[in-house]
Amino acid sequence: MSDEVEPGFVRVRLDLSYDGKDFHGWAKQAGGQRTVQGDIEDALRTVTRSSETYELTVAGRTDAGVHARGQVAHVDLPEAVWAEHRDKLLRRLAGRLAHDVRVWRVEEAPSGFNARFSAIWRRYAYRVTDTPGGVDPLLRGHILWHDWPLDVDAMNAAAEALVGEHDFAAYCKKREGATTIRTLQELRWERLPSGVLEATVKADAFCHNMVRSLVGALLFVGDGHRPADWPGKVLAAGVRDSAVHVVRPHGLTLEEVGYPADELLAARNLEARNKRSLPSGGRSGGCC
Repeated sequence: MSDEVEPGFVRVRLDLSYDGKDFHGWAKQAGGQRTVQGDIEDALRTVTRSSETYELTVAGRTDAGVHARGQVAHVDLPEAVWAEHRDKLLRRLAGRLAHDVRVWRVEEAPSGFNARFSAIWRRYAYRVTDTPGGVDPLLRGHILWHDWPLDVDAMNAAAEALVGEHDFAAYCKKREGATTIRTLQELRWERLPSGVLEATVKADAFCHNMVRSLVGALLFVGDGHRPADWPGKVLAAGVRDSAVHVVRPHGLTLEEVGYPADELLAARNLEARNKRSLPSGGRSGGCC
């Protein structure tokens, strides 16, 4: 599949962040619900005084209530529009956008760049507190309160069986025609000096609800409701388990998106479009 920029257009990379509380996710929706994509596209149209909307492509669509600190998108703008507005676009967007969404950088993208398909990893953080008194009121929109003491070592032990290339069908909301095979590069928990527990979840890509389902399973291990080998057994079974809770979205933040060197962007763009299967033809590359 070709991803060539049309003649007369320039591909522009946008680095942005947002508080997901009042958004119905990233993607535009019918019915006029507020979304991050809709807000930024409307602002772009306004500040460039354009009669048409230029559509954004994003590195990773986030669900309603999920935050982003290091989101990346691209948009193809007419050369004349880019030439006229490039030097003032960032400041004008800041003046137009609501305070819960910010574009931090706007620059011409290198050849072969696609915000979604050129990415080699996405890194999320999920934050939880098990403090008996609950969440700091000033942080309540970004941290989940778990009303049981959590054992970080037990959660990290359970996470080991989930790292690697597997079919994560047991932890994803299935979408017709889409693969659930992913390479989970990192999954670990750390208790910060503040007492907050922070999960780092990094993969080449994620399927729908995957991060929040993984977190939900590991919290059950951390509070002693399930043994450390249970999340791996769920993964190996390859089917949704009603005991795996999809935790609430407000604890989740997309922290960073990684890309290869400029000369490798086009190749990664093509590679990422190929539908994957596991080498063994099975669901998972081993378990517990």
